[in-house]
Amino acid sequence: MKGNSPYVRWAWEVLESFIIKGVYPEIPDFLPEELTTKRAGCFVTLHKKNGDLRGCIGTVLPTKGTLAEEIRDNAIASATRDPRFSPLSKDELDSIIISVDILSEPEECSKEDLDPKKYGVIVEKDWRRGVLLPDLPEVDTVEKQLRIVLIKAGISSGEDFKIFRFTANRYY
Repeated sequence: MKGNSPYVRWAWEVLESFIIKGVYPEIPDFLPEELTTKRAGCFVTLHKKNGDLRGCIGTVLPTKGTLAEEIRDNAIASATRDPRFSPLSKDELDSIIISVDILSEPEECSKEDLDPKKYGVIVEKDWRRGVLLPDLPEVDTVEKQLRIVLIKAGISSGEDFKIFRFTANRYY
């Protein structure tokens, strides 16, 4: 299934163009207005059909002029530049499920303001930063959410670090 949302359909078009044809797609004129006028951070996540993660890359804040550009570049990065995985092959494309998370602007908060089902979390200390999306399987407590994101950031729990939270609308 190629997805019902315009975000996921666009991510599929991007990956098919880039992975199958080797063509970096330009932004087409026919995309819905929300993709060509809105700016937001987003994550593009690839899963195998068995649920295993296959790639996830994103931006917390917008780095491009439009959401279409943000999704395009994050989809390609998720498929080809996630350091945890080898680049996605043409043969794997049919066995992938894509989700796109559109993020709200992060707000600084305290540990007490977190809820792993509702909020994603960012931790920062100096140049180190970790991000964890909300509502992930098996991340059911604030403690687990913070433990995972601190490891991702290379920050120990005893250090003084900043916490930010954000919401994300996830589309399949």
